[in-house]
Amino acid sequence: MSEGPTLSEFLRHLQAILEESEEIPDRIDRETRQLQIESAIQEALLFGSRYRELKEHGVDPLHLVNSTPNEDFPQPISKIQALAQGQDHCKSCGELLDPDLDFCAACGDKR
Repeated sequence: MSEGPTLSEFLRHLQAILEESEEIPDRIDRETRQLQIESAIQEALLFGSRYRELKEHGVDPLHLVNSTPNEDFPQPISKIQALAQGQDHCKSCGELLDPDLDFCAACGDKR
C-alpha cells in the first residue's frame, strides 16, 4: 500500500538522530543541529495531527490544486475552511450528516 516510511518511522528516525547529536563536539554546532531536529519533530507531529483531523472530517489532506497558466496560485485554505468543506449535508433535508452514521439522523435518509 504505502511505498515509503510511515510518519511514526520518520519520528523514530528523528529521535535517534537527536540522541546521536549529543556526540557533536562543538557546542554551537550541537545546539544548532538539535534545534533543527526538534523543529522537524514538532512539524511532523503537527502534520500528523492535522492530517488525521482533516481525514476525520472527510477532507483529502493531500489534495493538490492545479492552477491554470493565467491564474494566480490559489490561497491556502485555513483549517476552519478545510473542516467546513469536509462536512456533508443530507440531500433530502439539508441537515448536517454525522460522519459515523450511514444515514441522516434528522430524517433517516440513507447516504
